[in-house]
Amino acid sequence: MTISDYASLLVDAGDYSGRDDVTHLFPRFLALAELKLNRVMRVADMERMVTVPLTDGEGSLSADFLEARQVLAADGRVLRALPLQELGRHATSGGGPIGYAIVGSAIQVRPKGAEDIRLTYYAKIPPLTAVAPSNWLIERAPDVYLYALVEEIAIWERDAGKAGAAEALKRQAMAGLGLADERLRWGNAETVIGGLTP
Repeated sequence: MTISDYASLLVDAGDYSGRDDVTHLFPRFLALAELKLNRVMRVADMERMVTVPLTDGEGSLSADFLEARQVLAADGRVLRALPLQELGRHATSGGGPIGYAIVGSAIQVRPKGAEDIRLTYYAKIPPLTAVAPSNWLIERAPDVYLYALVEEIAIWERDAGKAGAAEALKRQAMAGLGLADERLRWGNAETVIGGLTP
């Protein structure tokens, strides 16, 4: 069977794990698997671009925000990520924004202003459910989902051997996805070495 959606993933995960008697727990296992994948996976399919309106130098982040990739001022200048202490020193400076920091579910930009910023960020993997049976990850790398789910089932069973094997397969699948992502992004790019060369 080809894994193409939520239902086919659950069938294959039951087959691979040898546990089709825990289908009532699959949503919990799937949520744990997605939680772990969100901590480590960063690929182009996760990137989103939004305009963030600022009020007094602060704007709200999307609920699916994981990590900033690029922050641009309204005029297109790149803003640097700064430690909070350094950012605080620029709170009352004049001029356009020079840096930002993520604080909880907000982005703070200094010097304070009211202009919008453009944020490119990594978004959480959209959760698979019976109501939302497909997302980009199951379409591009169903094996990542399969092995992540089998790993969670094995952890629940307290079967370290099975969990270790599933984790190794998951890592291999993630490495393949990462390689495909790098080729997608940089396939025809030239290598440029900065600085002095002999």
